[in-house]
Amino acid sequence: MRLRLPEEHPAEPPTGYKIAHPVLSQDGTRAGFTGVSLGGALPYGVLADASCVYGLRHRAPNRRCDCGFHCVHDRAAAEALLCTAEHRTAVLLDVLVLGRYLRFELGFRYARQRVRTATVGPCACGTVAAALADAGWGRPGWRALAPSCAACLRGRTAVSLAGFARLAGEGLRVIAGPAAPVVAGLDAPEGLGVPELAAEAALLQARLDWFQSQLARLGERGPDGGPQG
Repeated sequence: MRLRLPEEHPAEPPTGYKIAHPVLSQDGTRAGFTGVSLGGALPYGVLADASCVYGLRHRAPNRRCDCGFHCVHDRAAAEALLCTAEHRTAVLLDVLVLGRYLRFELGFRYARQRVRTATVGPCACGTVAAALADAGWGRPGWRALAPSCAACLRGRTAVSLAGFARLAGEGLRVIAGPAAPVVAGLDAPEGLGVPELAAEAALLQARLDWFQSQLARLGERGPDGGPQG
């Protein structure tokens, strides 16, 4: 005989965390998200219902299927997923679990969700993001976006964080996370000893020698690229 856990009837909807890629519609009038695993080909809005990614007609989530939205209980567990190369430009979502759900040790699989807050990570240069810009990939009819500072936009299609929240609607809050952390020791040369300082000086001298050799070669060739004479 297979035992089942009792059904839950919480007074308030459960909450959880997940990561997703922000997306902007081709005409620039709508904003949403696309998942990083199952269902990643189906962008969804701030308030959305799950459907079976395999096209089956059962309601999501189904105990014998993987369908439904997914989230974890612990914010730190969701943030850890942002360390992987393919998820570096994803954003952290704080979600409200609505409708039917299945509880697991690490999180929920559920039928309906509302995204309450999207936290945007730093730009690729490490600066706090000011906008979400074209990431260079997407889904049919949707452009994937990535965090960007003002200096790194370089003419790409972009939307401000407030603009993304407005296009997404449903009371979504979009906030910028902190700048990328500095690795301890890289910016503290005053703590180096004599051997370390000598090595740094040798490296700088080697670079200076290389630049001087390049300048000498350019001087020999002349301003027009040909030999002087």
